[in-house]
Amino acid sequence: MEVVSPLRPAADLPLIRRWEPTTSADAAVLVLPGGRARSREPASRANLSYRRMVPFARDLGRAGPAVWLVRYRYRGWNEPDRDPVRDARWALARLRERLPGTRVVLVGHSMGARTALRVADDPAVTAVCALAPWLEPGEPVDHLRGRAVVLAHGDVDRWTDPRASYRYAMRLREVNPTTCRFVVHDSGHTMLRRHADWSGLVRRFARGAVDPAATDPLIADAMAAPAPHGLSVALPRGTR
Repeated sequence: MEVVSPLRPAADLPLIRRWEPTTSADAAVLVLPGGRARSREPASRANLSYRRMVPFARDLGRAGPAVWLVRYRYRGWNEPDRDPVRDARWALARLRERLPGTRVVLVGHSMGARTALRVADDPAVTAVCALAPWLEPGEPVDHLRGRAVVLAHGDVDRWTDPRASYRYAMRLREVNPTTCRFVVHDSGHTMLRRHADWSGLVRRFARGAVDPAATDPLIADAMAAPAPHGLSVALPRGTR
C-alpha cells in the first residue's frame, strides 16, 4: 500500500516524500535526485531532476521497503558547501530516528548519485545504486568498503562523462570487490530512452540489497566478473 506524506519540520530543511508499507519494514531506500553544479535556487517538485526520480521511488515503494525521496533545499552542489550531501545526511538521520535498525539502500541520479556515493559511509547504508553519476577526479572510495555498489551509465550521455564513472569504478573495485558497472547502450543522461531497463536494474538491485535471498544473477555475475569486464557490462534490453 502506498502512503505518501511530506516530512519537513521547518521551511529551511529538505523535504521528504515517503512511501511506507503498512507493515513494519527492516529496510529502506533513500532516493536522491540530480541537480546543478552551482545554484542557490530553491529546489522544487517541478524541477525535472526531481520529477525524473518520482517514478523510480514509486516503483520501489510497490516492492515493499520504505522509500524516501529527498527534495533538497537548493538545486546546486555548491562546492565547498556540498548542500545535497548535508541534506542527505539529514535525511539519513531522520530515517534512523523513524525506523531504527533499518538497513538503507541509496539510489541516486547524476548529482544525486555523487551525493549517494559520498554519504554511503553512514553505518546504516549497505548498498548504493549510482545512475549516470556526476563524478570528478579524486572522488573518495575507501569509505565504500563492504557496500554493494552498482553504477550505470548511458553510452551517449552528454551531461556526465561515462569515462569518468568507469575510471571511478576501476578505483573503487580495488578496495571494494562488490562493485559493478553497467553500460546502457543508446541511452543518455535523462534515462528516457530505455527507461524500463533503467527501472528494471534499480528494482533488481534494491530487491537483492534488502533481501539477500533475492540477489539478482545479472548483478551477481557482474560483480563476480574480474575488472575490467565487470565494469563495462552491457545492460540487456528487456531488463525488468
